[in-house]
Amino acid sequence: MSIEANKALVERYYHELVTGQRVELLEELVAEDAADETRVGPGGSGTRADFEEHLRWLWQNVRDVKATVEDLVAEGDRVIAFWRIEGTHVGPIFGVPATGRSFVGHSISWLTVRDNKVVRYNVLPDRLGIVQQLAPAIV
Repeated sequence: MSIEANKALVERYYHELVTGQRVELLEELVAEDAADETRVGPGGSGTRADFEEHLRWLWQNVRDVKATVEDLVAEGDRVIAFWRIEGTHVGPIFGVPATGRSFVGHSISWLTVRDNKVVRYNVLPDRLGIVQQLAPAIV
């Protein structure tokens, strides 16, 4: 796959799957043996079900979640996504119970693509920035 095709796949992942909450796209966008390293740890093996678990957790805890890709950098089979998440905090996130507050956070994710499907995913969110917005009294 070309670098541009890999970038387009990542754009769809965030726009249609994460924001659009179209769980039916998992089969099209994510390989069956893909590893969501947020669930299985770095270098771990996993399945598409781990991605669904991660997404359902997000949708359950962040109402009206919106993920916006701000920049993509790609080389070979790897795409680095710089993206923003917005929504309303309605369930536990990073140890903070639901507050009902809106928040904006920034994250960097790295995705590996094979045969036009994500095969590995990890994310580094700005946890401190998000927690400061959700529970400023405890930080």
